[in-house]
Amino acid sequence: MKPVIYCGNSAKEINSFETKAKQRVLRLFDMLRIGLELHPNDFKYMGVVGEGVYELRIRTVKQHRVFYVAKFDKAIYVLHAFIKKTQTTSQHDIEIGKQRYKAVVNYSRGAKK
Repeated sequence: MKPVIYCGNSAKEINSFETKAKQRVLRLFDMLRIGLELHPNDFKYMGVVGEGVYELRIRTVKQHRVFYVAKFDKAIYVLHAFIKKTQTTSQHDIEIGKQRYKAVVNYSRGAKK
């Protein structure tokens, strides 16, 4: 089972989600950790953030989003978590995801040496 590694303040952000959304995020990550596939409504590919990056989509009264990448052998990396306030994902949130993805890729390359 792959561990889940939280980048930046993503764990804190998920922890600030309402209870129902937080529980759903943790269940979805448990499913990913053991290799189960998610329902197509639960995620969306976010290639704009990085290769292999997906967005968990949890809908309650609010629109909760979590960027993650699971393509690496060592872990599932949670790049960013936020509450979406508009129809489109803000450029600010995309940039945070991109920066953290780049850091994970660099870390992953260094770990292989």
